[in-house]
Amino acid sequence: MNKMIGVTLLTACLLGIAAPQSAEAKTAAGSYTAQVYASSLNVRDEPAKNATVVGSIKNGARVTVTDEQHGWLMVKAGSTSGWVAGYYLKKVNSNSLQSSASGTSIATKTNTASSTSANTSSRTSKATVTADSLRIRSGPGTHYKVLGSLKAKDTVTLLLHQNGWARIRTVSGETGWVAEQYIRSGSTSSSTSSTSSISSISTVQHKGGLRGKLIVIDPGHGGSDPGMLGTTYNTMEKDLNLHTALYVRDALVAKGARVEMTRTRDDQKPTLTRRVQMSQALRADAFVSVHYNSSPKNVSGTLTFFYSEADDLKLARAIETRLGQGIGLKSNGLSFGDYHILRENRIPATLVELGFLTNPTDESIVRKASYQKKAAKAIAEGVADYFK
Repeated sequence: MNKMIGVTLLTACLLGIAAPQSAEAKTAAGSYTAQVYASSLNVRDEPAKNATVVGSIKNGARVTVTDEQHGWLMVKAGSTSGWVAGYYLKKVNSNSLQSSASGTSIATKTNTASSTSANTSSRTSKATVTADSLRIRSGPGTHYKVLGSLKAKDTVTLLLHQNGWARIRTVSGETGWVAEQYIRSGSTSSSTSSTSSISSISTVQHKGGLRGKLIVIDPGHGGSDPGMLGTTYNTMEKDLNLHTALYVRDALVAKGARVEMTRTRDDQKPTLTRRVQMSQALRADAFVSVHYNSSPKNVSGTLTFFYSEADDLKLARAIETRLGQGIGLKSNGLSFGDYHILRENRIPATLVELGFLTNPTDESIVRKASYQKKAAKAIAEGVADYFK
């Protein structure tokens, strides 16, 4: 975490240049669908920070990824194709898609799937709304248009699961997407493959000691505050924080927790006071702030902070123990941190620093999605250990 003042906000992550791969290598790598998490993502003609911009892709758009080179991804979205900064994308759960290299959007595939026999009423499952008010959206994400709302104890039919969201049909026949953590699955009406998929997901979500717990995840910095800028690749901390936090959210939801995030977009910048107020207003059970570190010294690894020596320390120790079991960087243990979001928080709170952006090796590791996912899994497991 860095408090630098006067840092120019970059509009795209700046990563290293790599030699292009052969066409054969690109084909062999396979392809997958990903979603854009940036207000406007520049597409370049080469995997380099100074390459020519050939287009842009809007937030929430789906793209087909065909290649990766040192943090840059080759993508295709409609008539636009080229290289984009990798950590502005998040891979879409493959079990919700049909295998395709055509670049067809998820929305199109979802609509197609909902009209097939695999999603008829005889092959779906029921669920009950657990939140006082639950918004129905046009797509699987908070940036999609709100179509309507449901209230507690309303019953819906589950049609599809995708990355923490559920496509549902209301009793009046309307369809849309809701956050899956706010619905509780009931019994299924038949054992088809699509129903089994939804049922197994529901089962996984309710294992462990996190069922019903509300966890606030805080991606540090945001908006006009980029946090630390990597000294080797100019990696922007605020973006790493957000993408890692999204992985933490997914890992916690998979364990049965309810999750709220202090921000979900790169242009959001809630104040430190607001972040704390959010956790207290929600009466959350725990608060985890996600950051990446900096130091004038040549240091490496993770560091987990606490303020109080009661619950804060217990939560921090549980997470640090999991991080120390191996995620790609060594753990530097626990440290006292007199930070506002820890000091003013009335619930168990911790702040995790997941690598030093001032260390070339650390920076090259932490900007990879594989590392962020390992760190997120360790954090989620640590939170679960705390509640055991």
